[in-house]
Amino acid sequence: MQLQDIPKIKHTNSNNFFLLCGPCAIESEDMAFRIAERVLEITNKLEIPYIFKGSFKKANRSRIDSFTGIGDEKALEILAKVSEKFNVPTVTDIHEVSDAAKAAQYVDVLQIPAFLVRQTDLVVAAAKTGKVVNLKKGQFMSPEAMKHAVQKVKDAGSDKAWITDRGTMFGYQDMIVDFRGIPTMREFAPTVLDVTHSLQQPNQSAGVTGGRPDMIETIARAGIVNNVDGLFIETHFDPANAKSDGANMLHLDNLEGLLTNLTAIRKLVNTF
Repeated sequence: MQLQDIPKIKHTNSNNFFLLCGPCAIESEDMAFRIAERVLEITNKLEIPYIFKGSFKKANRSRIDSFTGIGDEKALEILAKVSEKFNVPTVTDIHEVSDAAKAAQYVDVLQIPAFLVRQTDLVVAAAKTGKVVNLKKGQFMSPEAMKHAVQKVKDAGSDKAWITDRGTMFGYQDMIVDFRGIPTMREFAPTVLDVTHSLQQPNQSAGVTGGRPDMIETIARAGIVNNVDGLFIETHFDPANAKSDGANMLHLDNLEGLLTNLTAIRKLVNTF
């Protein structure tokens, strides 16, 4: 699976990590355009291959009154507009078998959420669309077990699979990244580190997930040093008022400084 296989992706010869970045959920066309425009400015400057990320719906919620989306078709149409306006590929997560074919009409990469990565029918449906399938490692799974998820994609007739590590449960209310897993999973498929979800603090008594955004650069630096192929970062211009995952998102104003530092580290690592 080569980045060049994804339409509209740029800077594939930069020898840099690639980036999946955007808001947790699509809240409106204006917010999606605002975030995409700023991230694209930064990634073009730093020659980082960029894929815009946004969930068209949020099915995994702690409470029934939590935000789940603005409507499937409306959000998917916004993702398509982002791709057309800014000439960038897009990624969204799917939750049901019927979502695969529907979302594949609008985006370039289909993401399987961590809690659902063992759902064979969902993985196979995503693979059969011909799109890249980004398999998030279950918080309950070992890095070694992800080879079976990748094999499901292959058995469905596709070689377009990525693995994304989003941390492992550490007790009831915390996550930890085991960086030993990166070289293991890279043996199976290109591997992405989900920096912001790795810093979630789930299962809070209030029913709203917490997070540690102050640790974003620490985790991201460690991933780059350990040769991760790509990074996944959720960002927002107003995380405190984001409708989903605001507690662990990176403020958009801090993205350029972070990516500048990480690009410098990757260039140094590439000299060894």
